[in-house]
Amino acid sequence: MLEGKELILATKPYACENRAQSWLFTLSTLALLIVSLTGTLALPYLALRIPASILSGLLIVRMFVIYHDHQHHAILHHSAIAEAIMVTFGIYVLAPSSIWKRSHDYHHKHNSKLFSASIGSYPIITRKKFESATAAERRSYLFSRHPLTIAAGYLSMFMLGMCVQSFVSSPKKHIDSLIALLIHLGGSVAVCYFWGWESWLLFIVVPFTIACGLGAYLFYAQHNFPGVTFNVNQEWCYDKAALLSSSHMVMNPVMKWFTGNIGYHHIHHLNARIPFYRLPEVMQNIPALQHAKVTSLGFRDVCACFRLKVWDPEQDRMISLREIRSIRSALRMSKPDPVIVA
Repeated sequence: MLEGKELILATKPYACENRAQSWLFTLSTLALLIVSLTGTLALPYLALRIPASILSGLLIVRMFVIYHDHQHHAILHHSAIAEAIMVTFGIYVLAPSSIWKRSHDYHHKHNSKLFSASIGSYPIITRKKFESATAAERRSYLFSRHPLTIAAGYLSMFMLGMCVQSFVSSPKKHIDSLIALLIHLGGSVAVCYFWGWESWLLFIVVPFTIACGLGAYLFYAQHNFPGVTFNVNQEWCYDKAALLSSSHMVMNPVMKWFTGNIGYHHIHHLNARIPFYRLPEVMQNIPALQHAKVTSLGFRDVCACFRLKVWDPEQDRMISLREIRSIRSALRMSKPDPVIVA
């Protein structure tokens, strides 16, 4: 069974795109997205416009994975036309390339490290650090990982996290974040003014809520799932972080298509230069990658992922709030009663 450097090298032949295929997937997805968004405004019946709106949200997810692959230089690298398309899409989807690439590259280099900055990922702290934190610090930490915060990824992760925070922290470096915000807000006002609030909901709010909420959850569950492993920085290893700290999210063929095979996330973290459309091929041809830790979009698996809150080094696993309280109670019970001296 391949492991370590040999396993990474085994994936290298797959880190090569079929240029025609990359363009086909990019342009066909973009065309479908434009048609479905147009349908949210132009179709004559609400019963048709609502499905077009939902479809638009799912197509944004697929196009985002294509954008994500381009940012990794996995597809269409050195193409001026592709660069223009992707920069425009990044601004449209509230994930401009200046902040997305920087934060996402950091995430790949530091995935599953316990004591690194939570740039490009959800924060992780140990049980002892959680217990010693102030009430306000605990609330802030739990809020960032709350299901409603993740479901509201449109506002929390993309609008505020990607655009507002990046621009406020470094205006010169992230001017495209301000441009993205202004275009998005200006477009919302224009759609509402010319087509009405109903069209605004179907053209902007519903698609972005679906796309950003699903995207935020995928990003969460890819590294916060039962069986995930975290390490102190000194014990961190790139290939182990990919295989033990990144999930294989099992999906049906339809969702695999809409999510651009991003469920093969352990392979993506092992070699980010592999185009999204080649990930199933890698999985099939390299047996060592077929034993990844698994989750899914099923209700039980989603609940299981959301229950995980902090890392407990003593148990070597993520634990829930209920388990934190149980450990706290057990520690109280184990303390000896004070000796009363007469």
